[in-house]
Formats: sequence, structure tokens, C-alpha cells
Amino acid sequence: MCSTNKGDAMRPTREGATRASIGIVAGSGPEAGIDLWSKVLARNQTLFGEQFRGDLDAPRVVVLSEPTLGLSMDLQENEDIVWHSLKQTIAAIAVQADAYAIACNTLNLFAPRIASLGLPGEFVSFQSALSAWVASNRVDRIALLGAAPVTSLGPWSAYRSLSDLVAIETPADTAELHNLILDVKRLGSRDPSLRPRLQTLVEGLTSDHVILACTELPLISDIETGKRLIDVTDLVARELVDRSLAGAQGQASAARVQ
Repeated sequence: MCSTNKGDAMRPTREGATRASIGIVAGSGPEAGIDLWSKVLARNQTLFGEQFRGDLDAPRVVVLSEPTLGLSMDLQENEDIVWHSLKQTIAAIAVQADAYAIACNTLNLFAPRIASLGLPGEFVSFQSALSAWVASNRVDRIALLGAAPVTSLGPWSAYRSLSDLVAIETPADTAELHNLILDVKRLGSRDPSLRPRLQTLVEGLTSDHVILACTELPLISDIETGKRLIDVTDLVARELVDRSLAGAQGQASAARVQ
């Protein structure tokens, strides 16, 4: 159960509360699942504020990491094997979590197929989280940074219908962006060569709002820029925690902090 504090956030209360469990499908990006989980924990602690007790107030989180999902970087070539692997992983996590998400922008292309499976639990898609952010912030133009299947905005992009809501800019050098993402996976987010490359790509954009639509990019987004970087992973983490605090029955919805 939750109570409102000054109308800008939902503050959790503990009396009789039953929290919904959270599920994270990981593996497409070695650090992607950890990143989403850490943002879930940060969001959860923020909502508790000074009343946060630590372990006892943390959400129940189930994480399943399947490395073959990394083949999504070339989704057109690997669609069958990726979907087969994802379907098995989703089926396993859906019976363990009340609300779950895939820690990968590209794999959210399969959101309609996942919905058609009729599995228990609620699937929280990256598309729904980003669309909600666009609507609530009333932006009319964004830049979209992601892997090649995402930025193509074609049949392999989870965000191909986003253009119905907002004008979308993509970087001039999509190959460099795709290679940067591959290098984050290969070298790890601490490699010093990665952030200058992202900064160059960001500064080449004209949009004020830049959507980090790949789970590798937020890992290296601590760069100097006057643009607003929007981490879709963080938006999804907020959605998951809000559902967790609403309870297993999902009868209440926590307000988003913008």
C-alpha cells in the first residue's frame, strides 16, 4: 500500500502491505541486468526516503540471465534462435514474478508475441515506459540512440511506432554507434575510450532530448553535455517499483517522479 506525499510521489507504508515481486530477464548485454536491478533498488530506496530500513524494505527480485539473448545485436539474422531462447526464459520468470521486464531495448520488439503467450505476471515493456514519458513531458522531438536494429526504425525496431507520437532524430553515423555498443559489451563500461565516443555522437545531434535506447549506453552516460539524456532502463525501473509497491493485486498505481 502507498500514501501520497505532497502529490509528487507515492510513499510506501507497511501496515498490511503485500508487495508484488519483480522479474528481470538479463543476458543481452553482460551488465544490462545488473544495471536495471541497481536502478530498481535506487528507485525503491528513494520512495521510502528516511524511513528506508534496508534489507526488509527492498523488493523481491528474480533475475534470469540467458547469454544467447545477446544474439539480438543481429536480430534479422538470429530471430528464430533469439525468440526461442527468450520464450523459454520468459515462461520461467513469469511464474515467479508479478511484474517483469527484459533488460534490453532490442528484445522488446517481441512485446506483442510475449503478450500473446498468455503467461501469468505483467510484462512491462520498454516501449510503454518511453511512450508514457514522451506523453507526460510533452516533447515534440527526440534523438534516439540504440543498436542498429533499433535506430533503423524498421521492422526490427521496438520503437518503430514511436514516430506516431514524436519526431525522431537518429545519428548520422549509425555504424559508429552500433560499434560503440558492441565495444561496451566487449571491453566493459569502465574502458576509458568509450565515453569520448559517446560524447561525440551526442554533440552531433540537434535534439535537446536524447533517448538512450540501449542498455549499454547508460553505463557510459556520465559525460559532459548540455542535452538531457533519458535512460529508458531507468524509466522501466520506476515502472517495476511502482507495481511492486502497489501490491501483488495491482489495485493501486504509484505516481511517477519526473
